Amino acid sequence: MNPNWELKNCCQHKQVVFLGTIGVFTVVILVLWRTFLLTPFKLITVFLHEASHAIACKLTCGEVEGIQVHANEGGMTQTRGGVYWLILPAGYLGSSFWGMALILASTNLLTSRIAAGCLILSLLIVLFIAKNWTLRGLCIGFIVFLGVVWVLQETTKVHILHYIILFIGVMNSLFSVYDIYDDLISRRVHTSDAEKFAELCPCCTGVGWGAIWGLISLIFLCAAIYLGLVILS
Repeated sequence: MNPNWELKNCCQHKQVVFLGTIGVFTVVILVLWRTFLLTPFKLITVFLHEASHAIACKLTCGEVEGIQVHANEGGMTQTRGGVYWLILPAGYLGSSFWGMALILASTNLLTSRIAAGCLILSLLIVLFIAKNWTLRGLCIGFIVFLGVVWVLQETTKVHILHYIILFIGVMNSLFSVYDIYDDLISRRVHTSDAEKFAELCPCCTGVGWGAIWGLISLIFLCAAIYLGLVILS
């Protein structure tokens, strides 16, 4: 079957549910943003941010010495070697990419299972190189959480796995954009990835690079919604 790139006859029931669920999740996330209820999901997005730094480091022949995620929603990836100007933007842009991938994975039960399995596997790997107990606890907690949701999916009528994957995807996409705004516009954190990147590429300020990365993150989110509608058409 040829992809329906033009989205003819949009929107059918599955597409309406997809758009509506993303809308509801967005409202819920914004309303509960500063409450403790979203803290575990914020920390998993920080984990994916730091994991993206680590992946970029390994892909450019560097060494990852450790990853940390802190309870205050901060994080750090310790690397040696690699291509620094690729490692720095990989956090924000990688987080946006994973958000898009998870949103797309949620459109199908098989891909939702694959996404959950990949998350569990990556958390297991990071569990052994984590440098602090916040990250270790996060890994263990989400491995158990995803495992329970998966068991419920397979053995009961509680079929929520794809909604969990979609929620994490939307959360990741929104958190990436917010983090860029918070670090570079509202508070101007001089140790942020964009400020460090501006030192390497002074053709643009840290705020400028943050704005560019934020725009790319929004493009990832819009692309995820569009491609999701294409898949469901």
